Amino acid sequence: MKKKMYQNIVATHFREHSSIYLFVIVLFLMGVIFGAVVVNSLSFSQKEDLFYYLSQFFGQVSNGKVATSSDLLIQSFFHNSKFIGLMGILGISIIGLPVILILLFMKGMVVGFTVGFLVNQMGWNGFLLSFVSVLPQNLIIIPIFIVTATVAVSISLKMIRRQFMKKISEPILPMLGKYMVLFLIAGLFLAFAAAIEAYLSPSLMKVVINSVY
Repeated sequence: MKKKMYQNIVATHFREHSSIYLFVIVLFLMGVIFGAVVVNSLSFSQKEDLFYYLSQFFGQVSNGKVATSSDLLIQSFFHNSKFIGLMGILGISIIGLPVILILLFMKGMVVGFTVGFLVNQMGWNGFLLSFVSVLPQNLIIIPIFIVTATVAVSISLKMIRRQFMKKISEPILPMLGKYMVLFLIAGLFLAFAAAIEAYLSPSLMKVVINSVY
């Protein structure tokens, strides 16, 4: 019974916010495409410099000289938590809406640039490296960012309507309570993604790098 109730709540949420989800997903994909395009706009010397530092990093991974898994776990979790935490704060502010959209676009751009640069410089091997280093944790992180960005945009729009249009809507405190619970749940998922990035991705990268070099 509870499972069916939760399924109905989730289905209702996606149905009510479908237009915002569509906009957010398209914006994120535009960021990914823009990031990939930026790679082609770099000069030859810039690409050479970046690839040199990347090769140094790959050498450290191959030799096991990167940060410990526990350090990577903490760094990844706090980095992503700060990102969605900032979106959460912006969502309950009147002026935060455009900044939320910019942050989401930038996240897509970083993903697109990382994958695009690896593929541009290393071809098929770069694709394999991006597959094992970028994809595993982002299978969780990206959906979480999209959901939290959508909810933050939705709350921000409600705040704007409440402030400027004086429309009667649902009480503010229960709405903010649900909002905070969602971001706490998102934090749990980010902890799981951080564990993947810290313990699984380096091992997969080491296998691919050793096969390449």
